[in-house]
Amino acid sequence: MWPVETGLSGHGVIVTGGAGGIGTAVVRAFAAEGARVAVHYRRSETAANRLAEDVGGLALHADLTVEEQADALIPEAARRIGRLDVCVANAGVWPSEDRPLWELPVERWEATLRANLTVTFLTARAFLRHAATTGSGSLVLVGSTAGVFGEAGHADYAAAKGGILTGLLLSVKNEAARIGVRVNAVAPGWTVTPMTTEARQDPALERRVTATMALKKLGTPEDVAHQIVVLASDHLSGHVTGQIVVVAGGMEGRLLQE
Repeated sequence: MWPVETGLSGHGVIVTGGAGGIGTAVVRAFAAEGARVAVHYRRSETAANRLAEDVGGLALHADLTVEEQADALIPEAARRIGRLDVCVANAGVWPSEDRPLWELPVERWEATLRANLTVTFLTARAFLRHAATTGSGSLVLVGSTAGVFGEAGHADYAAAKGGILTGLLLSVKNEAARIGVRVNAVAPGWTVTPMTTEARQDPALERRVTATMALKKLGTPEDVAHQIVVLASDHLSGHVTGQIVVVAGGMEGRLLQE
């Protein structure tokens, strides 16, 4: 797959939200490198089991908004795989309804932060507890361009992803270095996935979202997955930590006015 060796063959990898659009591409990309992959899912049991069977991995269920289940997922993955070297904290939820801040219910605000920022915290904490016993590992957090540029109508999601890409990433990369772990992040822009299907029904959407991109097109899950593999690989990114790779066609900002 790659012109140089990634060194991931035989490694254990867990991908949270692994049965979703980006998650599926990430699972397949690691499997193509010879890694054994655990596909985490919350609701998509059938898809997760089918994907795990396709790549010779395994499917694991957990509700990552529940602390006890998040804490149990990583040890279970390590036990079932036999080793765990890489964690991709991909699970998250994008509320599709546009709501300006003055109309945003606190219930949605809190639910979105929990489903994105808190879930990522719990995943990272569990993986680093495991990595502290092995003395090595790579953690890749999945943010969003919403956390870089903001996203009107989705302040809750932007705040959650911004928290992942700034305070969480920049703090954890310093702490994790003490136990031999690299921590990086990707920030996908608009990507063609099932989660964005409803929004992409608007025929003018692509023009609006690509207006500030050098590459005038939506991303694919594979675009994101390849960058995650590069960041996870000690061979390719062994001296890279605390970095954000924005996978958004050279986006420079958001279109504010029609």
